[in-house]
Amino acid sequence: MATYLDRIIHAHRAQAADDRRSLEALRDDALAQPPARGFAAALAAAEGLAVIAEVKRASPSKGDLNVGLDPAAVAQAYESGDATCLSVLTDEDWFQGSADDLRVARSAVGIPVLRKDFTVVAADVCDARIMGADAALLIVAALDDAELADFHALATEVGLDVLVEVHDEPELERALAVGASLVGVNQRDLVTFEVDTERAVRMAPQMPDGVVRVAESGVRGVPDATQLIEAGYHAVLVGESLVTAGDHGAAVAALRGIGRT
Repeated sequence: MATYLDRIIHAHRAQAADDRRSLEALRDDALAQPPARGFAAALAAAEGLAVIAEVKRASPSKGDLNVGLDPAAVAQAYESGDATCLSVLTDEDWFQGSADDLRVARSAVGIPVLRKDFTVVAADVCDARIMGADAALLIVAALDDAELADFHALATEVGLDVLVEVHDEPELERALAVGASLVGVNQRDLVTFEVDTERAVRMAPQMPDGVVRVAESGVRGVPDATQLIEAGYHAVLVGESLVTAGDHGAAVAALRGIGRT
């Protein structure tokens, strides 16, 4: 049974097959960018629960969330609520995002920014750095072992931190095998779309010391986030509940208060 991820990855690979740009030129351009802001370091240094607040217009499962948002205004509101980092969707066809959303959001704040997209070729890694991202996302379920290792190494070479996303224990093993030190557990089932917090709770203690642990998807508020920090997560990546909140900054601040003395 094809999952939503299968369909999205197929579409991205089809687009990538038509890309005739020189990878060597893209790599040189990526290496020439100004230094990145430390994404993983910001998460590790955060007091209490770190929050990666997402600029997200829509999703395949929920439809339109906040299509007309101003990425600069939303990013600034998140930062005012003490968001640790930003995540910005750049996928156009499925999430109605864009590279411009990332550029605008990042220029409006001083915190690090993750490019949230579906990395399927090396050019995607370089593009993330060129558009100004401080971190890139690698989804283990979307990549074979060679791609995962190569893209992780390339991202590190061009100055990006790498959030490696997993869904289960075998994927966690694959992430750790390439040296991932920033691992996100996606709580959303790829087939049913249902959120399974028990999956995240189960997997947190299986990550070795030194790995920054991020829980992704389905964090609806303080009770969910509290359960996750108690399970051992350093950070949560939150999109829908923040981008649809009446007061973006206050919604972030409520999450950031978890675990603080």
